[in-house]
Amino acid sequence: MQIAKWGNSLAVRLPAELVREMGLKEGDQIDLVQNDGPLRIQRLPRADEVLEGLRRFRGRLAVTERLGRDATHER
Repeated sequence: MQIAKWGNSLAVRLPAELVREMGLKEGDQIDLVQNDGPLRIQRLPRADEVLEGLRRFRGRLAVTERLGRDATHER
């Protein structure tokens, strides 16, 4: 991969094969992660994927498990 100047920043152009393999689209956010091993590219969830995940949990918490601020803010 080659690093190129893009305005005042630097950019890396990803190979088409990697883009297809990861299912990347224009505007996607990625993270570069390195944990004692090789550098990995990780796609962050898209807004529609996050919303879909939240919809799956809508109304599924028991009344005793409802989330609220009161317990968090008790001193």
